[in-house]
Amino acid sequence: MLPAAHRLRRSVDFERTVRRGTRAGRPTLVVHLFTDRGEDSGRPPQVGLVVSKAVGNAVHRNLVKRRIRASAAACVDALPHGASVVVRALPPSASASYQELDDDLRSCLWRAVKKDARGTSGSGRSLAETRAGSAADPTTAPTNPMNGGTTA
Repeated sequence: MLPAAHRLRRSVDFERTVRRGTRAGRPTLVVHLFTDRGEDSGRPPQVGLVVSKAVGNAVHRNLVKRRIRASAAACVDALPHGASVVVRALPPSASASYQELDDDLRSCLWRAVKKDARGTSGSGRSLAETRAGSAADPTTAPTNPMNGGTTA
């Protein structure tokens, strides 16, 4: 379960994240990431879910939401402070296993964070540097904290 401080609730926040954020997609879901580098940059990362009726009936939608929420809860600490994430489930997510959804979410988050870091005028630091607070050695290959530290 996502802690209350990490939940995206207001429609204004959803809209801002989807319209102004970085997008990364996989067959089962799409992730929109917006990192606020202004006055709210110190707040914890927040995650919101969008699961439409195209995914299936209420039972399938709720199952997909529970699976994505559990996976997001495991990844939320690796996101930069001030980040807003909207995860939009696509119709194939209804037939996907928990492991497939988890792998797709981690992959999308990793790619969105990388795109966001290099596509903005912010610090340009990687996710690992943001969480560690130090510069990484440029001679080493980048690691992906979303999948246990292996390269993407």
